[in-house]
Amino acid sequence: MVYDIVLLPVTILFIFSGFGLFYYAIKLNQKFPKEHNFVNCILTFFLWIIAGLIYPLYLSLSNPHFRLFQILSMFFICIITPFLIFLIFFYQHRVVLRNDPDIKERRNIKSFLNKFDKQEDDLNSLRSHKIKTDIHRKALHLFPAGIIIFLWIFAVYIWAGLWNADEVWRITGQQFGLFLILTAGYSGILILGGLDYIRLSFIFENHNLFHLIPENVLNLLGKTMKRNENYNYIKPLILALSFAPIFIFPFGIFAAASLIATLGDGAASVFGLQFGKIHYPKSSEKTIIGYIAGFLTSFGIAFISLWIFESSLILFEILVISFSGAITFLIIDVSNHKIDDNILNPIFSALIMGLLYYIL
Repeated sequence: MVYDIVLLPVTILFIFSGFGLFYYAIKLNQKFPKEHNFVNCILTFFLWIIAGLIYPLYLSLSNPHFRLFQILSMFFICIITPFLIFLIFFYQHRVVLRNDPDIKERRNIKSFLNKFDKQEDDLNSLRSHKIKTDIHRKALHLFPAGIIIFLWIFAVYIWAGLWNADEVWRITGQQFGLFLILTAGYSGILILGGLDYIRLSFIFENHNLFHLIPENVLNLLGKTMKRNENYNYIKPLILALSFAPIFIFPFGIFAAASLIATLGDGAASVFGLQFGKIHYPKSSEKTIIGYIAGFLTSFGIAFISLWIFESSLILFEILVISFSGAITFLIIDVSNHKIDDNILNPIFSALIMGLLYYIL
């Protein structure tokens, strides 16, 4: 079948590369058991596999005019994106390192970790550093959700609504949005995964390729990571993978859940660090002010998302669904668990809101 030929390569690519992530998780847990969060890495592996398995389900449409877009999506994900990743690291190896061989000695995991240690030693700037780091990391986390929402608005309201391009290509704006989001999203996941393959290669003494990461990428990571995260998969990768299974819900639910996981979590963290005085639990950095800020932000952005993208809902339904998403976020935040919020927040918020969406 054409379906198998066009869509199956993406699933195969994700399953094959996913087991590489699994192997990395085992090696990291063996070498750095204190710093490494094995549970999160295993959950990331499962999310990676699930993303590959459900990709054909999203693009398996009966519209024959959509076949071209299926082929284009597979081509970009399986060919263009891996080639782009190869070019980036090949350029670092053959051009940058050849012009400056000393980079290999300067650009290594020890030097990178020293920056975190120096900052932690400076107690006077530690609090301001945490706030700046949280603002940078939450802004980076918002990027995937922002791109997805932008692409959907462009496809539905501009490409189809304003330009009437749907009449030319004979697919709906929603179908074109599906193509754009899945192609960009899965390509982005592969790029982040490729980055982690190289970044975490420091666990292999004879095959350490950490020095191939571009300097500007390392600077960005240094501004958005905590020290122990150097022994785990980067947060944007985990967040992007968490978006994959919840994309099955109506877009308003997806938008609300993804923004709760980014803006809601960001508001809780930043306001908690800046204004929080009362910690709960007492041994945690989380504060009552942070919980309140996260809840109110989650409720507000969920309400706006549903009001914009789900016009069929009445005000009462929007309020109930928005409240359920916000309270789900609050429960997860208060529970102080070891599982990454970037996994739990989008998935459980989407599940609860989606359930109420269909019930109401």
